[in-house]
Amino acid sequence: MYPHHREREQPIFSSRAHVFQIDPGTKRNWIPASKHAVTVSFFYDANRNVYRIISVGGTKAIINCTVTPSMSFTKTSQKFGQWADSRANTVYGLGFATEQQLHQFSDKFKEVKDAARLAREKSQDKELANTALTIAAPQDLSDELQSPPVMCVNGPEDKLFRSQSADITLSAEKERIKKMLSEGSICEMNLESELFTLQDSNSKLVAALHEANANVEQWKKQLAAYQGETDRLRDQVVELEAHGGHGPSDLLKDELTRSLEELEALLKAKDEEIHILQSKKVEYHEMEHHRDEAIHRLRETEMRNAELERRIQNSEQNLNNSLEERDRMDSGIQRAIEILDIKIFDLNDLRQSLVKLIDK
Repeated sequence: MYPHHREREQPIFSSRAHVFQIDPGTKRNWIPASKHAVTVSFFYDANRNVYRIISVGGTKAIINCTVTPSMSFTKTSQKFGQWADSRANTVYGLGFATEQQLHQFSDKFKEVKDAARLAREKSQDKELANTALTIAAPQDLSDELQSPPVMCVNGPEDKLFRSQSADITLSAEKERIKKMLSEGSICEMNLESELFTLQDSNSKLVAALHEANANVEQWKKQLAAYQGETDRLRDQVVELEAHGGHGPSDLLKDELTRSLEELEALLKAKDEEIHILQSKKVEYHEMEHHRDEAIHRLRETEMRNAELERRIQNSEQNLNNSLEERDRMDSGIQRAIEILDIKIFDLNDLRQSLVKLIDK
């Protein structure tokens, strides 16, 4: 009945930046919307064909902006850009860590804006073709739960109103359902954004790890060759020292010594590179662990949302049962009033008959 947020909207691009909003008083100064850099993502709603920019800090939505063809992203410096949201009556600013991230976000903004323009044109064409079908819109659930009209039995003074306690119960139940849906959607949106970031980092680390493994194998072969060359040069140096030669042999000895020192320095550099690659491999395993935790939390959130949907369906069923019970009570009361009317009419006839008897 209520589709998951993951099925409605899909993340298409994410980046990390510091979020700012323009001061509504001065329209010049920037007010930080987040204490640190947060994830800013483009989402696409396939059902409504709408693009949105969303950024969540904790359980609060810092940015919730629908992209329109009239919007434009302006680069005001090498690492800062801004755009205006007329619907929210504000201007958003993003500060990136590198100039490359700013260019990537700007390019994606232009791409999404063009896609939104095409989506609006298609939507307008569709609305022109189906104008007659869109006149009667389905009513909201809240309209279906509105109070039924009052009933008049014997005149304007004999009105039957429904119970006030039932109205209060229905209103409280609707508010509770809306609150549960809102909390579940915000939490799931935050986890999806975090999972998207982890998947992006994971793919980069996997590529770097594959490249590092290939380089390690190549460097191991070079290291073995260098070690063999070093052993050979050491043997030559020992042999020359044993002969105790002079002149050209001393020059050759110095040259071999320098070559040996260069090879030892190269071996040391290769060992350091191998150590760095091994540390990156450990970081990769840590990122995999974080990704698994995020996936686990996302699954738990989906299970909680499923439980909330089940409870909402039960609540709706209870509401329908309450409405049906109230309608049955209204019908019973109406029948009782009709019977009372008949009894009153009979008593009135009896009274008139008694009066006539007394007059005689």
